[in-house]
Amino acid sequence: MFSYRHAFHAGSHADILKHLVLIHLVEYLQEKPGALTMVDTHAGAGIYSLTDGFAAVSNEASGGIYRLMQFAAEEKVAGRSLSAGIESYLDCIRAENIDSANGEIHIYPGSPFILARLMRPQDRLKLFELHPREIDVLRHNIDQLKQAKQTDIYAADSFTRLKGLLPPPSRRGLVLIDPSYEDKQDYRYLESAMEEAMHRFATGCYAIWYPMLSRRESAALPDRMKKIAGSHQRPWLNVELRVENSPKERRLQASGLFIINPPWTLEKHLAESLPILTKALGQDSGAQFLLKSFEV
Repeated sequence: MFSYRHAFHAGSHADILKHLVLIHLVEYLQEKPGALTMVDTHAGAGIYSLTDGFAAVSNEASGGIYRLMQFAAEEKVAGRSLSAGIESYLDCIRAENIDSANGEIHIYPGSPFILARLMRPQDRLKLFELHPREIDVLRHNIDQLKQAKQTDIYAADSFTRLKGLLPPPSRRGLVLIDPSYEDKQDYRYLESAMEEAMHRFATGCYAIWYPMLSRRESAALPDRMKKIAGSHQRPWLNVELRVENSPKERRLQASGLFIINPPWTLEKHLAESLPILTKALGQDSGAQFLLKSFEV
Protein backbone atom coordinates (compact mmCIF):
# COMPACT_ATOMS: atom_id res chain seq x y z
CA MET A 1 0.00 0.00 0.00
CA PHE A 2 1.53 3.29 -1.14
CA SER A 3 -0.65 5.76 0.80
CA TYR A 4 1.60 5.44 3.85
CA ARG A 5 4.55 7.79 4.33
CA HIS A 6 6.98 7.66 7.24
CA ALA A 7 6.92 11.46 7.29
CA PHE A 8 3.42 11.45 8.78
CA HIS A 9 4.88 10.06 12.01
CA ALA A 10 8.27 11.78 12.01
CA GLY A 11 9.28 12.78 15.52
CA SER A 12 6.31 11.05 17.15
CA HIS A 13 6.40 9.20 20.47
CA ALA A 14 6.68 5.97 18.48
CA ASP A 15 9.79 7.27 16.71
CA ILE A 16 11.30 8.28 20.04
CA LEU A 17 10.90 4.80 21.49
CA LYS A 18 12.13 3.10 18.33
CA HIS A 19 15.19 5.29 17.94
CA LEU A 20 16.09 5.26 21.64
CA VAL A 21 16.31 1.46 21.43
CA LEU A 22 18.02 1.48 18.03
CA ILE A 23 20.85 3.76 19.12
CA HIS A 24 21.61 1.58 22.14
CA LEU A 25 21.62 -1.57 20.02
CA VAL A 26 24.12 -0.10 17.57
CA GLU A 27 26.39 1.34 20.25
CA TYR A 28 26.49 -1.98 22.10
CA LEU A 29 27.16 -4.04 18.98
CA GLN A 30 29.95 -1.65 18.00
CA GLU A 31 31.85 -2.38 21.19
CA LYS A 32 33.43 -5.22 19.24
CA PRO A 33 35.67 -4.20 16.33
CA GLY A 34 34.24 -6.64 13.80
CA ALA A 35 32.16 -5.26 10.91
CA LEU A 36 28.47 -4.80 11.62
CA THR A 37 25.82 -5.13 8.91
CA MET A 38 22.65 -3.14 9.62
CA VAL A 39 19.39 -3.62 7.72
CA ASP A 40 16.36 -1.31 7.71
CA THR A 41 13.49 -3.12 6.01
CA HIS A 42 11.18 -0.10 5.54
CA ALA A 43 13.46 2.89 5.20
CA GLY A 44 11.16 5.68 4.01
CA ALA A 45 12.84 8.90 2.88
CA GLY A 46 15.56 8.73 5.52
CA ILE A 47 15.21 12.24 6.97
CA TYR A 48 12.28 14.66 7.30
CA SER A 49 11.38 18.32 7.63
CA LEU A 50 9.06 18.93 10.57
CA THR A 51 8.01 22.35 9.32
CA ASP A 52 6.48 21.43 5.96
CA GLY A 53 5.15 18.46 4.03
CA PHE A 54 3.48 15.42 5.58
CA ALA A 55 5.11 15.85 9.00
CA ALA A 56 3.72 19.37 9.32
CA VAL A 57 0.25 18.15 8.34
CA SER A 58 0.12 15.39 10.94
CA ASN A 59 2.01 17.45 13.56
CA GLU A 60 2.80 14.31 15.54
CA ALA A 61 6.13 15.82 16.54
CA SER A 62 4.24 18.19 18.86
CA GLY A 63 3.40 15.24 21.10
CA GLY A 64 6.79 13.64 20.52
CA ILE A 65 10.18 15.26 19.98
CA TYR A 66 8.99 18.82 20.66
CA ARG A 67 7.35 17.72 23.89
CA LEU A 68 10.45 15.80 24.96
CA MET A 69 12.76 18.72 24.14
CA GLN A 70 10.61 21.05 26.22
CA PHE A 71 10.63 18.59 29.10
CA ALA A 72 14.42 18.27 28.85
CA ALA A 73 14.81 22.06 28.97
CA GLU A 74 12.60 22.30 32.06
CA GLU A 75 14.52 19.52 33.79
CA LYS A 76 17.82 21.30 33.05
CA VAL A 77 16.52 24.53 34.60
CA ALA A 78 15.43 22.56 37.67
CA GLY A 79 18.87 20.99 37.93
CA ARG A 80 17.67 17.50 37.09
CA SER A 81 19.26 15.25 34.48
CA LEU A 82 17.74 12.81 32.06
CA SER A 83 18.91 9.24 31.56
CA ALA A 84 22.09 8.66 29.57
CA GLY A 85 20.04 6.87 26.92
CA ILE A 86 17.68 9.81 26.37
CA GLU A 87 20.61 12.24 26.26
CA SER A 88 22.33 10.09 23.63
CA TYR A 89 19.13 10.02 21.58
CA LEU A 90 18.65 13.80 21.83
CA ASP A 91 22.26 14.33 20.78
CA CYS A 92 21.52 12.44 17.54
CA ILE A 93 18.52 14.68 16.85
CA ARG A 94 20.40 17.88 17.68
CA ALA A 95 23.24 16.85 15.36
CA GLU A 96 20.88 17.13 12.37
CA ASN A 97 19.80 20.60 13.50
CA ILE A 98 23.18 22.07 14.28
CA ASP A 99 22.55 25.02 11.96
CA SER A 100 19.18 25.87 13.51
CA ALA A 101 18.90 29.06 15.51
CA ASN A 102 18.56 28.71 19.30
CA GLY A 103 18.77 24.94 19.11
CA GLU A 104 15.37 24.61 17.47
CA ILE A 105 14.43 21.26 15.94
CA HIS A 106 13.24 21.50 12.33
CA ILE A 107 14.71 18.29 10.94
CA TYR A 108 14.07 14.77 12.19
CA PRO A 109 16.34 11.88 11.14
CA GLY A 110 14.64 8.59 10.37
CA SER A 111 16.23 5.24 11.14
CA PRO A 112 18.37 5.22 7.94
CA PHE A 113 20.09 8.48 8.88
CA ILE A 114 20.54 7.48 12.51
CA LEU A 115 22.11 4.19 11.43
CA ALA A 116 24.26 5.86 8.76
CA ARG A 117 25.59 8.51 11.14
CA LEU A 118 26.59 5.80 13.64
CA MET A 119 28.45 3.66 11.11
CA ARG A 120 32.16 3.00 11.48
CA PRO A 121 34.31 2.56 8.34
CA GLN A 122 33.98 -1.23 8.52
CA ASP A 123 30.18 -1.26 8.90
CA ARG A 124 27.57 -1.64 6.15
CA LEU A 125 23.99 -0.44 5.84
CA LYS A 126 21.24 -2.07 3.75
CA LEU A 127 18.05 -0.10 3.11
CA PHE A 128 14.79 -1.33 1.59
CA GLU A 129 11.98 0.88 0.32
CA LEU A 130 9.14 -0.02 -2.05
CA HIS A 131 7.31 3.31 -2.35
CA PRO A 132 7.97 4.58 -5.92
CA ARG A 133 8.41 8.19 -4.77
CA GLU A 134 10.10 7.59 -1.44
CA ILE A 135 12.85 5.47 -2.96
CA ASP A 136 14.11 8.34 -5.12
CA VAL A 137 14.03 10.75 -2.17
CA LEU A 138 15.86 8.18 -0.04
CA ARG A 139 18.59 7.76 -2.65
CA HIS A 140 19.01 11.54 -2.95
CA ASN A 141 19.20 11.99 0.82
CA ILE A 142 21.67 9.17 1.39
CA ASP A 143 23.87 10.45 -1.44
CA GLN A 144 24.49 13.58 0.64
CA LEU A 145 26.18 11.55 3.38
CA LYS A 146 29.83 10.58 3.57
CA GLN A 147 28.58 7.07 4.45
CA ALA A 148 26.83 6.73 1.07
CA LYS A 149 29.47 4.32 -0.27
CA GLN A 150 28.84 2.02 2.69
CA THR A 151 25.12 1.96 1.99
CA ASP A 152 23.11 -0.20 -0.41
CA ILE A 153 19.53 0.79 -1.29
CA TYR A 154 17.04 -1.71 -2.67
CA ALA A 155 13.72 -0.92 -4.36
CA ALA A 156 12.43 -4.32 -3.35
CA ASP A 157 10.14 -6.19 -0.99
CA SER A 158 12.21 -6.65 2.14
CA PHE A 159 9.98 -9.42 3.48
CA THR A 160 11.08 -11.69 0.63
CA ARG A 161 14.59 -10.29 0.11
CA LEU A 162 15.78 -10.16 3.73
CA LYS A 163 16.81 -13.81 3.85
CA GLY A 164 19.20 -13.22 0.95
CA LEU A 165 21.28 -10.87 3.12
CA LEU A 166 21.58 -13.33 5.98
CA PRO A 167 23.88 -14.25 7.48
CA PRO A 168 26.13 -11.25 6.77
CA PRO A 169 29.79 -12.00 5.95
CA SER A 170 30.95 -10.96 9.43
CA ARG A 171 28.19 -12.94 11.15
CA ARG A 172 27.34 -9.78 13.04
CA GLY A 173 24.08 -8.09 12.14
CA LEU A 174 21.25 -5.84 13.30
CA VAL A 175 17.89 -5.93 11.53
CA LEU A 176 15.20 -3.29 12.09
CA ILE A 177 11.74 -4.28 10.85
CA ASP A 178 9.15 -1.50 10.99
CA PRO A 179 6.42 -1.82 8.33
CA SER A 180 3.36 0.41 8.34
CA TYR A 181 0.97 -2.49 9.05
CA GLU A 182 -1.67 -0.62 7.04
CA ASP A 183 -2.06 -3.85 5.09
CA LYS A 184 -3.12 -6.58 7.51
CA GLN A 185 -1.07 -9.01 5.46
CA ASP A 186 2.07 -7.31 6.84
CA TYR A 187 1.63 -9.27 10.05
CA ARG A 188 1.69 -12.55 8.16
CA TYR A 189 4.55 -11.45 5.94
CA LEU A 190 6.52 -10.36 9.00
CA GLU A 191 6.05 -13.71 10.70
CA SER A 192 7.20 -15.61 7.61
CA ALA A 193 10.20 -13.32 7.12
CA MET A 194 11.25 -13.75 10.75
CA GLU A 195 10.95 -17.52 10.62
CA GLU A 196 13.21 -17.57 7.54
CA ALA A 197 15.64 -15.05 9.05
CA MET A 198 16.00 -16.97 12.30
CA HIS A 199 16.55 -20.19 10.40
CA ARG A 200 19.43 -18.60 8.49
CA PHE A 201 20.85 -16.29 11.17
CA ALA A 202 19.53 -17.15 14.64
CA THR A 203 22.25 -15.18 16.45
CA GLY A 204 21.46 -11.86 14.78
CA CYS A 205 19.88 -8.98 16.67
CA TYR A 206 16.33 -8.26 15.45
CA ALA A 207 14.24 -5.24 16.47
CA ILE A 208 10.59 -5.48 15.39
CA TRP A 209 8.52 -2.32 15.81
CA TYR A 210 4.73 -2.55 16.01
CA PRO A 211 1.76 -0.23 16.63
CA MET A 212 -0.55 -1.06 19.53
CA LEU A 213 -4.00 -1.02 17.98
CA SER A 214 -7.41 -2.49 18.74
CA ARG A 215 -6.79 -5.09 16.08
CA ARG A 216 -6.41 -8.81 16.68
CA GLU A 217 -3.26 -9.10 14.60
CA SER A 218 -1.59 -6.26 16.49
CA ALA A 219 -2.39 -7.68 19.92
CA ALA A 220 -1.09 -11.13 18.91
CA LEU A 221 2.22 -9.95 17.42
CA PRO A 222 4.37 -10.10 20.60
CA ASP A 223 3.22 -13.64 21.40
CA ARG A 224 3.98 -14.75 17.84
CA MET A 225 7.47 -13.30 18.09
CA LYS A 226 7.96 -15.03 21.46
CA LYS A 227 7.06 -18.30 19.81
CA ILE A 228 9.61 -17.77 17.02
CA ALA A 229 12.34 -16.78 19.49
CA GLY A 230 11.48 -19.76 21.68
CA SER A 231 11.65 -22.23 18.82
CA HIS A 232 15.30 -21.20 18.33
CA GLN A 233 16.00 -20.90 22.06
CA ARG A 234 16.89 -17.23 21.81
CA PRO A 235 16.44 -14.51 24.47
CA TRP A 236 14.05 -11.64 23.87
CA LEU A 237 12.94 -8.31 25.29
CA ASN A 238 9.57 -6.64 24.81
CA VAL A 239 9.05 -2.93 25.45
CA GLU A 240 5.90 -0.86 25.01
CA LEU A 241 5.12 2.80 25.60
CA ARG A 242 1.60 4.19 25.87
CA VAL A 243 1.20 7.98 26.01
CA GLU A 244 -2.59 8.09 26.01
CA ASN A 245 -5.50 5.76 26.68
CA SER A 246 -8.49 7.18 24.88
CA PRO A 247 -11.35 4.97 23.63
CA LYS A 248 -11.16 6.72 20.28
CA GLU A 249 -8.01 5.95 18.30
CA ARG A 250 -7.76 9.33 16.61
CA ARG A 251 -4.03 8.76 16.27
CA LEU A 252 -1.52 6.21 17.47
CA GLN A 253 -1.52 6.12 21.26
CA ALA A 254 1.00 3.37 21.91
CA SER A 255 3.69 1.32 20.23
CA GLY A 256 6.19 -1.38 21.07
CA LEU A 257 9.38 -3.12 20.06
CA PHE A 258 10.17 -6.79 20.28
CA ILE A 259 13.90 -7.46 20.30
CA ILE A 260 15.36 -10.92 19.72
CA ASN A 261 18.90 -11.41 21.04
CA PRO A 262 18.92 -8.10 22.94
CA PRO A 263 22.14 -6.87 24.58
CA TRP A 264 22.25 -7.64 28.29
CA THR A 265 22.48 -3.88 28.92
CA LEU A 266 19.24 -2.98 27.15
CA GLU A 267 16.81 -3.79 29.96
CA LYS A 268 18.65 -1.56 32.45
CA HIS A 269 18.94 1.15 29.80
CA LEU A 270 15.18 1.12 29.24
CA ALA A 271 14.32 0.79 32.93
CA GLU A 272 16.07 4.13 33.44
CA SER A 273 14.54 5.86 30.41
CA LEU A 274 10.93 4.62 30.26
CA PRO A 275 9.66 6.32 33.46
CA ILE A 276 11.09 9.60 32.18
CA LEU A 277 9.55 9.17 28.72
CA THR A 278 6.18 8.28 30.29
CA LYS A 279 6.28 11.45 32.38
CA ALA A 280 7.49 13.62 29.51
CA LEU A 281 5.19 12.31 26.78
CA GLY A 282 2.14 11.13 28.73
CA GLN A 283 -1.05 12.94 27.80
CA ASP A 284 -3.45 11.46 30.35
CA SER A 285 -3.56 9.12 33.35
CA GLY A 286 -3.44 6.12 31.03
CA ALA A 287 0.22 6.77 30.12
CA GLN A 288 2.34 3.76 31.06
CA PHE A 289 5.08 1.45 29.90
CA LEU A 290 5.77 -2.27 29.79
CA LEU A 291 9.16 -3.97 29.97
CA LYS A 292 9.51 -7.74 29.86
CA SER A 293 12.43 -9.99 29.00
CA PHE A 294 13.30 -13.65 28.77
CA GLU A 295 16.70 -15.26 29.11
CA VAL A 296 17.42 -18.71 27.72
